[in-house]
Amino acid sequence: MIFFLFLQLHSFYEIIKAVIFMNIYNLTREELENYFETKNEKKFKATQVYEWLYQKKIKQWDQMSNIKKEVREKLQQDFVIELPKIIKKESDTDVNKYLFELKDEERVEAVLMHHDYGLSLCVSSEVGCNMGCKFCESGRLKKVRNLTTGEMVGQILAIEEDIHASLYSVVIMGIGEPFDNYENVIRFIKIINDAKGLQIGARHITVSTCGLVPKIKEIADFPIQINLAISLHAPNDELRSKLMPINRAYPIKEVLNAVEEYIKKTHRRVTIEYILLKDVNDSVECAIQLADLLKGMNAYVNLIPYNETEAMEFKKSKKSQIDLFYNTLQSKKIGVTVRREFGSKISAACGQLRSKKV
Repeated sequence: MIFFLFLQLHSFYEIIKAVIFMNIYNLTREELENYFETKNEKKFKATQVYEWLYQKKIKQWDQMSNIKKEVREKLQQDFVIELPKIIKKESDTDVNKYLFELKDEERVEAVLMHHDYGLSLCVSSEVGCNMGCKFCESGRLKKVRNLTTGEMVGQILAIEEDIHASLYSVVIMGIGEPFDNYENVIRFIKIINDAKGLQIGARHITVSTCGLVPKIKEIADFPIQINLAISLHAPNDELRSKLMPINRAYPIKEVLNAVEEYIKKTHRRVTIEYILLKDVNDSVECAIQLADLLKGMNAYVNLIPYNETEAMEFKKSKKSQIDLFYNTLQSKKIGVTVRREFGSKISAACGQLRSKKV
């Protein structure tokens, strides 16, 4: 009721101003078209602005030479062109980790990975995280706030500017649970996939969730068919609830039922992520239980050797145990890979990102 009253009192532009802080990178092309229409301008100008922002990557309104001066002045009055500030960069073999400071002085990290097939960026979606996974460094700081769409887009643009190159793929696997910031993440995907935006193909965009069932079902109807990864990390509810509190709200059966529904609608294969913790979830028995859970499902398992941190009690499984787990899954006809290990020397590996606040 309050929202509809808000709609009556404010124009579309005023809603944008109130909700998304006036950073131009927050707007999808459709939203920018709506903005121009409220200004009695042709909506094709949104495409022109997008081309300047995302293809020519300008950061000054007066550089938009094919847009009339009076339109540029309106844009300058209504929006800012603003990227998060890189305050630290660390490098290891094939990895660069970036620490960003945001407008309110909160901080997040992103990781650039150099693969044979191209550059991939792991972006953060929240400041802190409320999911509380026991093995994850990121969750030591409880969620402070969602990142805006523009702050997520800005991670890409700032890093591309730093390296003078374009990304091949993006994974939303950094700090935060992406589906806990669903609307901004969806807007982010639309912008980076847009043919006039960053032009990153849908098959090169991956979202990882710890299992927010309603959002798994919702994204099944999303028209951009991205890759979905499910952080499972245990083959039974008793163990998963100890490791991942979210399991008490959405136990394994509910998560996998939602995944089956997603697969049925999208015809897309899903990744099941599984971090191997020494003497916790890396036994042959766990591998057999996991295989039984996934039997017949259009999914494959991505085994992740644990990346140890000083604040966590867990230890990395021995290579022999990782190999045994892998071979057990293979023997049960489950597709399986082992994630490449890199970045741990600079705390840039999976589960090690944090805001530097703790």
